[in-house]
Amino acid sequence: MLEGIHWIAGDKVTGSNLFYASNPSTAEKLEPGFPEGTSEHVETAVSEALKVHEQRHLFPEEVRIRLLKTIARNLQEMLPQIQQRGVLETGLPEGRFEAEMGRTCQQLLSFAETVESGFFREPVLQSADPDRSPLPRPDLRRRMIPLGPIAVFGASNFPLAFGVAGGDTASAFAAGCPVVAKGHPAHPGVCELVGKAISSAVAESGLPKGTFSLIHGESHEVGVGLTSHPGIAAVGFTGSQAGGLALWRLAAQREVPIPVFAEMGSANPVFVLPEAIAERGNDIATGLAASVLLGVGQFCTCPGILVMVRDGNSESFRTALSRELLQGPAGTMLHQGIHAGYQKGLEEIAQRNGVQLVGKGPSGSGACDAEAGLLATEARRFIEDPQLQDEIFGPSTLLVECDDIDQLHQVASVLEGQLTATIHATEKELAENLTLLDRLEDRVGRIVLNGFPTGVEVGEAMHHGGPWPATTDGRWTSVGMTALERFQRPVCWQGFPEKLLPEDLRSEKNSDKFYMTDGEWHRGPRI
Repeated sequence: MLEGIHWIAGDKVTGSNLFYASNPSTAEKLEPGFPEGTSEHVETAVSEALKVHEQRHLFPEEVRIRLLKTIARNLQEMLPQIQQRGVLETGLPEGRFEAEMGRTCQQLLSFAETVESGFFREPVLQSADPDRSPLPRPDLRRRMIPLGPIAVFGASNFPLAFGVAGGDTASAFAAGCPVVAKGHPAHPGVCELVGKAISSAVAESGLPKGTFSLIHGESHEVGVGLTSHPGIAAVGFTGSQAGGLALWRLAAQREVPIPVFAEMGSANPVFVLPEAIAERGNDIATGLAASVLLGVGQFCTCPGILVMVRDGNSESFRTALSRELLQGPAGTMLHQGIHAGYQKGLEEIAQRNGVQLVGKGPSGSGACDAEAGLLATEARRFIEDPQLQDEIFGPSTLLVECDDIDQLHQVASVLEGQLTATIHATEKELAENLTLLDRLEDRVGRIVLNGFPTGVEVGEAMHHGGPWPATTDGRWTSVGMTALERFQRPVCWQGFPEKLLPEDLRSEKNSDKFYMTDGEWHRGPRI
């Protein structure tokens, strides 16, 4: 049963200034109300988290592993409650919550395995060389340590996988950092239930209560307070460009600036080359439409731009795409803010000079129902008008028609930073257009060949990030095992006797973990 509470350092905290979630299908207000967070709540949560970090409670690997596994177990046990409330708050179907719960729990367990491997501690041992000329080399040992308390801002479009227990929280815990999470006001009930699962796991793992806190807030007070607090070491954010940039600027203005790892948005262009259209144009159109419509277009990897060359096959491809994209029913968007933003964005782009609204799908009767949209423009206009690259967060795409393959390359050259780019091409076409790959590699975080960008695998090789303005720093990923690297930093120990070194840097350490000695990586006991 929901209580309408914060989870602050393990304690249930109430308040009198309440806000309410609403059902996006009916606009009905949902009980209970949830308390607005205050500066006092932020101070308590961060102060307790800082104690956990300073006392090194999350440094031992076995503690992190136990915590991550226990959170996954607790979440799975609470699926029926989370599912029931989540459907009401988000309009997402029950099956979506079941699938997203599976992804969230597997992500937590994968991070536990990663911590167990020891690889991301990156211990490096470089032996002293007293006889080196012209100067002797001292004994050097380096490892990665946790940054400290992390503020996590969950996304609205993935209430579990990118929410309170999502990738930012999981990777922060895996890195050894306590977490203070800001709940998303569109699904506070889901946040409370997930917060309960994590708080219980903290207690069951024998960790101090300050390891985790959840603070609700509909206003900006909590977000500003967390980002500004000197005890916060970094911020993880998934959401709008406006929100991410506001936090990034705030963090940069601090007396001691901190990194904000913000994933903010992307139009995810798809380049369809002529021979691919000639060979399988209908299949590409069907797959592209399904990718745009998936989750009512509310995926950060939704393909919002389609680039092709106008030729003898392009018109039939455009017709097939229009048919597949616009024939489906309207879908319910997550909340009123996203719905209003989609309608406004679609209208603004449609009114730009040289842009045609090809069509819209059937409208719906729900409060947040959104119809699909197909826009079209010429490549010349796209190249001249940077606003046409703006993400329209929802089920629409902009068709960019080029005169020839050289103009298609020009379109690639003017792209802003993106999370993904996709190419549909035959093997022969790809070999003839390698410079297109070079242009895209400079501008995106993931290049997809003959597929579609929606669906982000959680694994060691995944990179879910991209150059500005897709993220605040394209070197880092928010998905996959390397996401924990955002919340670590290196420390070198020089000239220390073995007995005073951290255990994982000692030469005699018997371990099956990864480590480097004198330039060579090893896994196994150090003899």
